[in-house]
Amino acid sequence: MNIGIVCYPTYGGSGIVATELGMEMAKKGHHVHFISYSLPARLDVTLANITFHQVNIQEYELFHYQPYSLALSTLMVDIAERYGLDVIHVHYAIPHAYAAYIARQILKERNIDLPVITTLHGTDITLVGKHPVYKSAVEFSINQSDVVTTVSESLKEETYKVFNIRKDIKVIPNFIDTDLFSIEGDCVRKFFAESNEKIVIHVSNLRKVKRVPDVIRIFNSIQQKVDSRLVIVGEGPEWQKAQNLIQEFGIEDKVRYVGKVKNLYSILKIADLFLLPSQQESFGLAALEAMAAGVPVISSNAGGIPEVNLDNFSGYVKPIGAVEEMASAAIDLLSNEEKLKQFKENAYRHSLNFSLENILPMYESLYSELSKKEI
Repeated sequence: MNIGIVCYPTYGGSGIVATELGMEMAKKGHHVHFISYSLPARLDVTLANITFHQVNIQEYELFHYQPYSLALSTLMVDIAERYGLDVIHVHYAIPHAYAAYIARQILKERNIDLPVITTLHGTDITLVGKHPVYKSAVEFSINQSDVVTTVSESLKEETYKVFNIRKDIKVIPNFIDTDLFSIEGDCVRKFFAESNEKIVIHVSNLRKVKRVPDVIRIFNSIQQKVDSRLVIVGEGPEWQKAQNLIQEFGIEDKVRYVGKVKNLYSILKIADLFLLPSQQESFGLAALEAMAAGVPVISSNAGGIPEVNLDNFSGYVKPIGAVEEMASAAIDLLSNEEKLKQFKENAYRHSLNFSLENILPMYESLYSELSKKEI
């Protein structure tokens, strides 16, 4: 089967899921064509059956903003014709679903029918997509897709609430490759904390929606009661605010900022607790990755997080902005070794429900159904 996958190349959840999905399909012998404006962060182009196609935009001084959607749809048409795509799967509606619709209309004029799957990931619906500037086009292009999926029940409900969608939306959760978390982290731990200290971790793109200052406030309360260190992984505009708070609290020696890392799995393995106090999360992939590493999670109840982090089982779920409640729950868990051990085991066990082995067949079924080809 020849599969086209359109995604953003960044470290965000939509790009990660799209990349991992495509690589797994390639390992099964299918030919996968990735389409994006730069190489996706986690894409291994050395794998067999993978081709990367870069969207190139012709600069022209007349355009204040270059027409990316036009270049993308044109490239989709070219790839579909040249390689005989059986299906194209676009991740994140804006502008990918709209570009796919235009490409499909062009292909129909050439007697080529290209089935389109659109996967909604979060802010394409909850933030950007519902803005009046984009809403009509987003709603139209979603309805024109053959199949629409979301990564959580919460996002499905929000999509129906925000848009007039006439499609039956399928929920296919995000997934993880649990084999990646088999790495031992003990040899790394000594570089981050003393043997008597607990390690608290936060991983994100450090945007405002992640409420990074809340992470600092929660940890400040934790470190007053429990010997601990905070590790922050990621890059983003909220880091400066976080730094200011760290200095204000006088805890510079207890916080380590590592930026973007390639060995995230080994760092997660050494952590004792993961903080995710987000304002909005369509799913909570970062929390799931932590759980797969055996790390319990203290999170907000935003969006789809409660579908991933089970309250009083894999961690604790508190209202958005409830810094004191999150800190209290964290202190309670980190102070009780037996309870912490049990929650770590619970987190790992629950993460297996989102394993690649469980989720990949759902996508394979869609591809087979739309292309009329056996997987």
